[in-house]
Amino acid sequence: MSYIKITILLLIIFTSSLANDIDLEKIFKESKINGTLVVSELTSNKRYIYNKTRTEKRFLPASTFKIPNTLISLEKEVIKDEYEIIKWDGKVRAYEPWNKDQNLQSAISISCVWCYQIFAKKIGNESYLEYLKKMNYGNKLTGSDISTFWLEGNLKISANEQIDFLKKLYQNDLPFSQRNIDITKKILITDSTTEYIIRAKSGWTGKLGWYVGYVEIKDKVWFFALNADIQKEQLKYRKEIVMDALKIKNIL
Repeated sequence: MSYIKITILLLIIFTSSLANDIDLEKIFKESKINGTLVVSELTSNKRYIYNKTRTEKRFLPASTFKIPNTLISLEKEVIKDEYEIIKWDGKVRAYEPWNKDQNLQSAISISCVWCYQIFAKKIGNESYLEYLKKMNYGNKLTGSDISTFWLEGNLKISANEQIDFLKKLYQNDLPFSQRNIDITKKILITDSTTEYIIRAKSGWTGKLGWYVGYVEIKDKVWFFALNADIQKEQLKYRKEIVMDALKIKNIL
């Protein structure tokens, strides 16, 4: 093959790798949301991408960090299991569902910030840095405030890195006991039917929104990670875009 033909072939491959998936692009444009989405199958190289450049850009994980934070909290025994009561401190917060006692199941489903702040103060910065390194999670940094580093600190992670982390979680390939991995997987279930199970977590920093997780359907497992520039009134689009993408790709 001539040098010119090889160059043209490589250019075609490179260009196609940067191209947006047409179906995903349509969903984002119709929603008028600026962001990125990766949908990746476990055992093959099949992957659908919108905004490839952004898939590699790191952002604060916000409440998606509650996934590794749950694993760390269980491993460090600052919480016993998904049933142990987390006593409300009596402080009235703007989000009404937070203003009562919680457990791990409720804390992750309503994204209870104060619950995980209690855990964080008990875990401490040294342990976080140790586990972030072991998990190879994002840039593996914390910040000056141990109780908010995933919301406004130095910790950053990309959509591609979220996918890598979720695959390790699914495959039980993380530095935690099987018991604690099983508990975490259990409380992440958001949708369960006779056809599929979805485990997912949303996140929001006030400007940036996340929706990450995976769907188990028949003999396939598909992972997804969305991040987008989202205001409060647009929060519904985090899950909606992902669900629309899974349907349009005939995954659901």
